[in-house]
Amino acid sequence: MDRREVVYVVSDSVGETAEFVVKAVSTQFNGGHVDIRRNSFVQSEEDIDEIINMASENSSIIAYTIVIPSLKEYLDRQAALANIQAIDLLHPLMNAFEEKFHKEANHRSGLMRQLDDDYFRKVEAVEFAVKYDDGQDPRGMLIADVVLIGVSRTSKTPLSMYLAHKGYKVANVPLVPEVSPPDELFKIKKSKCFGLIITPDKLNAIRKERLKSLGLTSKASYASYERILEELDYAEKIMKRVGCPVINVSDKAVEETASVILDILKNERSYK
Repeated sequence: MDRREVVYVVSDSVGETAEFVVKAVSTQFNGGHVDIRRNSFVQSEEDIDEIINMASENSSIIAYTIVIPSLKEYLDRQAALANIQAIDLLHPLMNAFEEKFHKEANHRSGLMRQLDDDYFRKVEAVEFAVKYDDGQDPRGMLIADVVLIGVSRTSKTPLSMYLAHKGYKVANVPLVPEVSPPDELFKIKKSKCFGLIITPDKLNAIRKERLKSLGLTSKASYASYERILEELDYAEKIMKRVGCPVINVSDKAVEETASVILDILKNERSYK
């Protein structure tokens, strides 16, 4: 390309995909000196007419990602009448998907943006769970979607991460007899707080394995029955004071416990 050319990027959504493809192609021609003009959220024939008029004034190409069939057909027709080359960046691949996988496309704009929003919401939730893990900052409970409380080794952290990947912001707080629970715990809605309990035998076995992995003796007070009973008794008193739902995690995988929590949250919302 000896001179700067114009490519109109047209989309019924944001148009990032089309612009990225055009930039990738333009780098193959004289270092990518192409004037790219993005036209986002094109929703009507009038929008297309305006783009066709602008493109007619230049030596232009139209590259588009329009999934709404009627708009695509109108753009193709008007571009042909104006002798403007219009390149469909989506439909050839969409057609291949339909033929190969025997599925029909939704033909709805903005779906990629929805996927992006879901992704970033999950990333934000994971970052939240890390920041407010193990009672690091009690203020997180006030803005969390879910708050988990329980003694050590009741799967609070793995459960927080699992729920975070579902898009929920989770804070968790350990309950220890020697440490008073934070004031924030009694200010949150009890419907978003969940107490995790476990049988003494199960907790004893888990804590012994934990000590072994750390190279410590299983006779440490952390795994003693007396200590475990003391902690569980204290935790149950706190849970009763909070008035939150209590889930026995003794024989549950993290996924099962998460399912119980999500069902409770769903039922809670349905009653509002």
